[in-house]
Amino acid sequence: MVPTTAKFSIGQILRHRIHSFRGVVVDIDPIYSNGDEWYERIATTKPRKDQPWYHLLAEDASEGHYLAYVSEQNLIVDEAAEPVGHPELPTRFGPLVDGVYQTKQLLN
Repeated sequence: MVPTTAKFSIGQILRHRIHSFRGVVVDIDPIYSNGDEWYERIATTKPRKDQPWYHLLAEDASEGHYLAYVSEQNLIVDEAAEPVGHPELPTRFGPLVDGVYQTKQLLN
């Protein structure tokens, strides 16, 4: 599998296309790298593995706050760009500017 270029960036707020959660990108894998067992158990839509996969500080009404791992094809930009309430956000990011959380490295 050849790594591809990521469409989204760290700090960006995204929504899942199918499930009702949203989150902030904290890391990006150029291709799937979370193991076959997780993929079979959790990735119910069986998205392609040869695309970028995103680690998100996610939130939704039913499950609260958690870390999500999602394929690029299942993500869209959260146009509302409302703040995300994940408790880990302040330790990883600075302020929300134009729908993107500023990384601490950019603030120094």
